[in-house]
Amino acid sequence: MDTAVIDQDLVIINEAQYGVVIDLVYASSNNIAGRVVYQTARCALHKDAAPRLLRASELARSAGYTLKVFDGYRPPAAQKIFWLALPDAQYVADPLQGSHHSRGTAVDVTLLDEQGAELDMGTGFDAMEDASHHDYADLPAIVQKNRLLLLGIMLHAGFRGIKSEWWHYELPNSGAYPVIESTLVTV
Repeated sequence: MDTAVIDQDLVIINEAQYGVVIDLVYASSNNIAGRVVYQTARCALHKDAAPRLLRASELARSAGYTLKVFDGYRPPAAQKIFWLALPDAQYVADPLQGSHHSRGTAVDVTLLDEQGAELDMGTGFDAMEDASHHDYADLPAIVQKNRLLLLGIMLHAGFRGIKSEWWHYELPNSGAYPVIESTLVTV
């Protein structure tokens, strides 16, 4: 694993400044670990990813939507908890390799409509199943449309998606960034 960097490269993401809704699911027990993982939760991203999230938020708002953020920076200790809950590299990065979330370069998002309701994406966040894959074909047209809308917004803002999770976006060169140890989010 990369040498850990202390948190000087992280930027706090707040709702007002970024025009997003933040719902850090790992600060609740409604997640793949089945328990509260983040004891002190703040939404943060690497300083290189934060401007791209702001751009994605602007693009979403221009189309009448709002980005909802489920997760950003994730401490390496949290990644170990998720790996123990689901040791499947298709969905959870092996903590020995380092998660892009632990680099601060990945963000999990969805879109909200003008009434604040989540768009139908076919599965919930953290549904680790085939139906969560971007290219899963057996979904209604409206779900495909919603996923493609989110994908287009995030790609245009400079992120890239991954095949297995419609909600996960990251910087294209995430693997080049070091893992970050930070007390901004504690486990």
